Amino acid sequence: MADRKRRRSLRIFHPRSNTPDSQAISSTSSSPVEQRHPLTYIEVSSSPTIGDDESLKARPRVLTKPHRTSVFGSLRSLQSLDEEERVLTKSESKASSVNDGESPGRGLFGNYVKRAAELQVAGNSMFRKRTQYVVLTESHLIRFKNQAKASEMFPIIPSGSKSSLPRNMSSIGSYSDMQMSAYMDITQGVPLEEVIAIYKIEDGRPYFTFEVSYLDERGKKSSAVQFSFTGLRDAEAWMAAIRETATARRAQQSQLYQQRTLEYLARALERERDYDPLHFRAFKVTQRAPVRPASRAPSDELAKHSSSTCYLAIGINKVHLIPLPRTSGRSSSTSLSELDSPTTFGITSLTSIRVFSSDDTFEIYFRTPLRQPYVASLASYDAPQIALWLRYSSEYLRPEWTVQPFVFDVPEGLEDQMHPPTFPAEDNNCFDRTLVAFCSAYEVDTSRIYYSVDYDCEDAPCFRLLPPQTGPSYSILELLAVFRALRYNEAFTSISFANINLSPLRSVHDPFGADSDGLCTRSGVIVDLPGHANLSVLQQEIRALATRSRRLRRFDFSNARVVEPVANRERSSCGIPEALTPLCKKSLTNVDWVTLTGIPLSDNDLEFLVDAASERQCHLRALEIGECGLSVHDVDVLLATLCVHDNTMEVIDISGTQGRFSPELFQRAMGAFSRIRRLNLTRVQKTAGPEPLIAPETLLSWRLESLHLNGTNLNEQSVDTISAYLASPKSDLLRELSVNQCGLTGKDLAVFFRSMTRETGVARNMHVSASENRLGVGSSLLSKCIARNFAPVSVTMRMMDFEKEFHFRELVAALTQNTTIRSLDISQASLPYDASMETCEALKELFATNMTLEELDISGDFAHLDVARFGIGLNIALTGLEKNKALKMLRVEHQNLGLQGANTLAGVIESNTCLAEIHCEHNDINLQSFTVLVNALKKNTTLLYLPSQEADRAKSIEKVKEEFEALEQSEEPKSPKAGALRKSMHAIAQRAPRHRRHSSSVSAHSNTSFTEQDINATISALEEQWNTQLARLQQYLSRNYQLASGLTWEELDRNETGTRPTTANSLGRMLAQVSFDRPGSIERTTSPVQMFDEKHATTEKRAMVFTLPED
Repeated sequence: MADRKRRRSLRIFHPRSNTPDSQAISSTSSSPVEQRHPLTYIEVSSSPTIGDDESLKARPRVLTKPHRTSVFGSLRSLQSLDEEERVLTKSESKASSVNDGESPGRGLFGNYVKRAAELQVAGNSMFRKRTQYVVLTESHLIRFKNQAKASEMFPIIPSGSKSSLPRNMSSIGSYSDMQMSAYMDITQGVPLEEVIAIYKIEDGRPYFTFEVSYLDERGKKSSAVQFSFTGLRDAEAWMAAIRETATARRAQQSQLYQQRTLEYLARALERERDYDPLHFRAFKVTQRAPVRPASRAPSDELAKHSSSTCYLAIGINKVHLIPLPRTSGRSSSTSLSELDSPTTFGITSLTSIRVFSSDDTFEIYFRTPLRQPYVASLASYDAPQIALWLRYSSEYLRPEWTVQPFVFDVPEGLEDQMHPPTFPAEDNNCFDRTLVAFCSAYEVDTSRIYYSVDYDCEDAPCFRLLPPQTGPSYSILELLAVFRALRYNEAFTSISFANINLSPLRSVHDPFGADSDGLCTRSGVIVDLPGHANLSVLQQEIRALATRSRRLRRFDFSNARVVEPVANRERSSCGIPEALTPLCKKSLTNVDWVTLTGIPLSDNDLEFLVDAASERQCHLRALEIGECGLSVHDVDVLLATLCVHDNTMEVIDISGTQGRFSPELFQRAMGAFSRIRRLNLTRVQKTAGPEPLIAPETLLSWRLESLHLNGTNLNEQSVDTISAYLASPKSDLLRELSVNQCGLTGKDLAVFFRSMTRETGVARNMHVSASENRLGVGSSLLSKCIARNFAPVSVTMRMMDFEKEFHFRELVAALTQNTTIRSLDISQASLPYDASMETCEALKELFATNMTLEELDISGDFAHLDVARFGIGLNIALTGLEKNKALKMLRVEHQNLGLQGANTLAGVIESNTCLAEIHCEHNDINLQSFTVLVNALKKNTTLLYLPSQEADRAKSIEKVKEEFEALEQSEEPKSPKAGALRKSMHAIAQRAPRHRRHSSSVSAHSNTSFTEQDINATISALEEQWNTQLARLQQYLSRNYQLASGLTWEELDRNETGTRPTTANSLGRMLAQVSFDRPGSIERTTSPVQMFDEKHATTEKRAMVFTLPED
């Protein structure tokens, strides 16, 4: 009875009419209701039932009402069943007339019928077939139980009594939650503005299927409907109609996304640190399930096609697939946790974008190095916009890449819709932006990557990758991020990987294939190099760098660890010559300078070097193979074949060659190069004989800028040859002469100084390094030469050994008179004994009166077998710096300055306004001494560098621990000396005014033992005080740096009295309080710090570790 009442209550949805339907369609109704709500017939299925003469006859009107409508989407106008019945009951009397007008429920699902057809539908279990009638209006896609039910709502549709299509003609499958299955026989409607995607499903079945995926934005409920056709034309017609109508419907909507949805997506990107309001884009997509082969079993004919709906969000560096927010009553599961693929992909790992024009499907391919590629099979009506935004983001992250490294397969004309992007200019052609993007895609920490850009070097600017500050060496993905960020970037002329461990890239091959972008030039021309795919990742990346930049000229791999050494095995190839030689021979790169210094080269590497040296079109500018383990024969072969580059060769470095050269053969090979600018013959030896390694006529034919002869024995003829060259105008461009460990005497160096001087009193702009020579022999001649201003601008004379202190004092007096030397290094000078008062006064005079020196290094040296220090008298000499007005940089390391020296340096810091850097590490600077320096820095506004004394800090803490151990051992009654120490410590403890006194010595013995907690508390307090002083140091240095840069500095009004220790007693009281607050230590009469300080107070010669100066 209830069912009958419900069916009867829906009679109002169709008018009662005795006229044929054809008249109602063809004639213009005079009803005002119909004028207000016109029902226009656009297209109905070509079924014989529709449009047939038999269908135009009068059809009986059945006063029935379907079951409650099951609605997909946000049909907010539909009310509950009881509300519908009340409304329809009130309106039933008004609709009793046949011509009373249209049904008020007709507008809920649209007014225009686009398409209609009778289809088959699966049952609740998806294996039973049923028939439904599908109607497409301008706003909804509706499914009815049969054609008669559709005709009740849309009278334009004939109510045929028989099916117009065979039972197996087409089918439909609906996938919603289980609670919807009870209402499958009731009208169901899908709002077209909620349609996400319409796409084909190719599963190998003998009919054509496409799926409609839709999402209720308010309820976050998603579902999908499948349509299957035996004819391709019908399927394509339906797809086109639904897509076109849905697009028009969405265009009428003012807002397709709710604000809470956008906030949910923004929060998801913020958790990934990828949110940028200027680059944030969000789209609704459907993740298509993989294609399943068709089953032969009849029960599997309508197998469930599982797909999920999610959001695709584009951030600054990544693409995110974000599941729908979890809400109660969600109709379908959209959790991405069930998927095997990750939910985040780097934009720079994008390798292909494919957008299909026939439906809404598109595919995105991602590939991270050394990992299997991933294909994201998606569908969305926004597929063209997603493709354009992905390309835009890729070009933003890689603005220098003339060819984006992915396939952009889109429908014709879509690419033309993208306007040329305009990006803000950044330093180094947006290198940082690209590096961060690759690091984000490869999931590496950008904070570990350190680099610098040198704008003052040769072939500048030069990119230099620096080793990581902490942790192990760079990983494979970290190195690849740097290599690929440098690709196409023409901001750098030189790239340096010096001292970098590149072995992870050298030993790995990508099992998933070579990088496709690495096989083409900058203009996109494919490069065909045999065996490229078999090369290691390092070789492929070097080739990619060399072929992508037209500005790149130089590679520096000096001292890079390319191959891990293996004991008892043949030397492995580094692979760098193999990677670059084919490119140079084919003129595919402009790189003509490769530094391989310090890299062991194998026979295979040597063969490629000889091959490149023999080809003139390689136009090599340098051969730097020093310390590569090559023999004299290998170098002779290289120099002989390199003669074809006589007009381009500028630099030759064959240092460390194993064996002895024949002067005749060597001079013949070297004489072929007339444009040599830099020559490095360090530790290159010749056969026995008086002749020099380089003939005078050969040397005089060059215009050298740098000559290194370190470790090469220079006989008398070699010295004369070099002197003649220095006196020749050919050497006017020489800026660096390095003759360390060459057996030179003071007389030989004086000859060099005299020969290079063009005009007396005018400094020669040159740096001469003559360290570790016998300069003490003939030092008087050298001192006289310096005193008469026969010396270059910069001189380095380390490790001079003076047999008599008078000779050193003579040199100091000469330096006092000199006005040409601006940079001097006399560190590690060795005297017979500590400097006398007379020598210290001479040094003081030098510091006070010399107005030429700008850089001075007087550091000492400490070794187990030898000590090179000036002694305690250096503190007197340093006071002369208070009057100095020229010195900018002072190095005084390893001189054991201690507290007294720190006080002297503090006076210099307070008085001197010219010094910018003071390097005073390794001088036994304890906490008290460090505080003295920091207090002095507070009054100085010009000093820019003062070390943090980390080495001395560690040494000071270690000394405290050792003293505690010594005190613990002294408490044991093993010797009379230990007993006397205990008695003295007890007496000191009895004199302490702030602690209780014990009358018995036994009690004193027991109370002077220290627990591990006492020691740890003391060490922690010391560390805290060190950190406090270090913070003050950084604050003052930052202030001085800003003032030197012309920036303003606002001095903070801080009461620093309580922020740093003032005296030893204050620190002792603090540490004693720490000890007394510990449970179980209330009985203690003497704190460990106080007793430790009092013990040290009895010895005047030792520095007091815990004593701090008064403010």
